[in-house]
Amino acid sequence: MMESSSGALGRESQRSSTRKAKTYVLDTNVLLHDPHCVFKFDDNSLVIPIEALEELDAIKMEQSSERGRNARRVHRLLRELLPDSRAMLEGVRLKSGGTLSVVINKYLQGTEAIPSRVKALGSILNLEKKDNRIIATALFVQENFPPPAILVTKDVNMQLKARAVGLEAEDYLNDKAPEEPEDQSYRRIGVSKYDLQRFASEGEFALSEDEGASLALNEYALLETEEGKTMPARHYGDGLVRKLSFPDSVKAPGGIPIRPRNLEQRFFLDALMDDSISLITCYGKAGTGKTLLSTVAAIQQSTVANSSYDGVSITRPVIGVGKEIGFLPGSLEEKMNPWLQPYYDALEVLLPCTPPKEPQFENKRQRKKAKDVAEAVEPMQKPYQRLLDSRLVEIEALCFIRGRSIARRFFILDEAQQLTPHEVKTVITRISEGSKIVLIGDPAQIDNPYVDSRSNGLVYCANRMRGQSLFAHVTLTKGERSPLAELAADLL
Repeated sequence: MMESSSGALGRESQRSSTRKAKTYVLDTNVLLHDPHCVFKFDDNSLVIPIEALEELDAIKMEQSSERGRNARRVHRLLRELLPDSRAMLEGVRLKSGGTLSVVINKYLQGTEAIPSRVKALGSILNLEKKDNRIIATALFVQENFPPPAILVTKDVNMQLKARAVGLEAEDYLNDKAPEEPEDQSYRRIGVSKYDLQRFASEGEFALSEDEGASLALNEYALLETEEGKTMPARHYGDGLVRKLSFPDSVKAPGGIPIRPRNLEQRFFLDALMDDSISLITCYGKAGTGKTLLSTVAAIQQSTVANSSYDGVSITRPVIGVGKEIGFLPGSLEEKMNPWLQPYYDALEVLLPCTPPKEPQFENKRQRKKAKDVAEAVEPMQKPYQRLLDSRLVEIEALCFIRGRSIARRFFILDEAQQLTPHEVKTVITRISEGSKIVLIGDPAQIDNPYVDSRSNGLVYCANRMRGQSLFAHVTLTKGERSPLAELAADLL
């Protein structure tokens, strides 16, 4: 579609004869977010601005980053779909029924008269910036193609700028999870007191057909009677619910026992301790126990006799999978230390350092001599250091995970809400048989500008995996760190 606008209009009119198709202009970040997005717009028309190809050309040189790989995927895909200059000029029809075109903004070339509305754009936006040139190209499409023309971008600020100049703009919605009730962390199911007594004695109970159909496999629920009696349960499929099965407490070797403090933590610990579940997702605000429970459960299961796991692997996004950490000094562990400090804090809680008893001295001379000796001795190691030295607990960097096969490890991925769906898929597909992966995070706290509370990798994974036999999901809502932390999380 690089010919005259009249030719483009003719083809668009033919396509619109039976249904008024929309024309979507794709921003670069949408192509990077999902390289196969061009197949997910049904029979609507897709337009890629030439500026997007220019941005992809610069990003493709990022050899070790996910963005670089996705840019190269897009280039290969477009080369297959648009194999020659004729296809580039006229566009191609996709299997979905829509069309794909690459467009040059003839207004910016100066080859066509610029409408006054578009001409005013230059005094509003700096057209030296690629984002603003893409907005200008979308306006060109809006003026020369059958309406409606819509800019699709993951950049919220770009959406706002586009709307400010009279252009429809929206987010890429294909991988967004449906909205969920904020106050519902688990299902409540009413039963009679006799059924609850039978459940307590037999350990399992068959729900009615309607109630069973409403629960997903491995979904947690609370059985309750009209008298206020309750018991937690897990759905094992076909309406059958069973009691939770986990030890009264868990602990690291030589550490203090940790017990769940509320019902949601009991759900989480049940999933963590079940070898039949290979993938767990957990939402929770700050202080709900996500990090502490997952860490202690992982260490205990990796240190018991005949353990299924050889150790624990811990990681979190530095910002994203593709971000480099080479500029930080030191070894991999030292580079990752600032990002993994929450896990060191958790290990401090699990393996507290008990200071030695203060010795008694007969005189000041003995006290001074003991002090001189103590200063000459190296500082005492943290109790958890032996776990790191023995490689029982390992620090992983996400930017180096591609191509690996992680076997017999209990893998914890923190801050998973910062990742895109494709990045989470990259991590999970590295997990070999015999391993377990736990994705934890808070969908309400996202720093990545290209994902939100419904399109991030953590929420996307929980939504797509729901009902699978190897998967369980838990939401933690009650803070247990301290009354102050709980108050701050709720009010600030």
